[in-house]
Amino acid sequence: MLDHWALRVLVEVADRGSFSAAGDALSMTQPAVSRQIAGLERRLGVALFRRVPRGVQLTGAGATAVELARDILVRARTLEAHMSALGTLETGQLRLSAFASANTSLVPDAIRHFARAYPGVSVSLLRPDPGHQVSAVREGRLDLALVTAWELCPDPRAAKDDLTVPPMDAGALAGVTLLPLAEEELLVALPADHRLAGRDRVPLRDLAGERWIEGAYPDCLGPLPPLTDALGARPVIGFVCDDWHGKQALVAAGAGITLVPTLTQHTVRPDVVVRPTTPALPARELFIAVAEPPFRPPAAAAMVAILMDLCAPAR
Repeated sequence: MLDHWALRVLVEVADRGSFSAAGDALSMTQPAVSRQIAGLERRLGVALFRRVPRGVQLTGAGATAVELARDILVRARTLEAHMSALGTLETGQLRLSAFASANTSLVPDAIRHFARAYPGVSVSLLRPDPGHQVSAVREGRLDLALVTAWELCPDPRAAKDDLTVPPMDAGALAGVTLLPLAEEELLVALPADHRLAGRDRVPLRDLAGERWIEGAYPDCLGPLPPLTDALGARPVIGFVCDDWHGKQALVAAGAGITLVPTLTQHTVRPDVVVRPTTPALPARELFIAVAEPPFRPPAAAAMVAILMDLCAPAR
């Protein structure tokens, strides 16, 4: 492989017309410049310069070599500039994914802060196949993903009926770091005119006869055994709705009640109230899935810092 410095010496000699003048410009001795050119000629197998009374002159092969060397050096400087811009977040992209409840407030706030701090970096909010967020980070299709402990299991539907959520297979996490972001309390959402809406804390036993609204994983009722134990009976699922606003509308209409994490409580409509429960249900752990250093993009590291700052009170 050709040496980058030798190409620079070649161009400098061509521009200045002598080894000594090139040496002065590059802070090299004339013999050192001569050795660089001689080594380059041996490597290429052609003469690049011919000596003339007042310096050197390019041969035909030398003229071609200089033209190509200039292009290589320009591309190298462009590469350095682009990498520097990526490192300083002057340009680049950030691809992230999250789930519905995180997208109600947390993610938009994070994107707003990020855009103000790094306007040259484009942000994309993507939606990989459910359950494949971590693998998308590992494979480089995502730079960052928000996931819950409920998602970090091979079979989420089965895990909902277990008292504990089994950890994801270690192989699936190879090259990915899970950074704890928050522990979300699960609150019960009731119609504003519900008989228990005025209570500071709602006893779950008093909700045993209610119809419940289930949601998409992980914005669902969570692992069912703790809720079943607190109710004294398995919850009766009357509706399934994946959309946060749709679930609220159903609650407001008196069709059913549901559980919501604390990160969504600031987006609750006025005809719905959210209350802590007695007993408190197990918290939902929220993580940031991001590549391990040194493969973590600077933009992802910057977004991690923003998310951590926004969720500091929830940790």
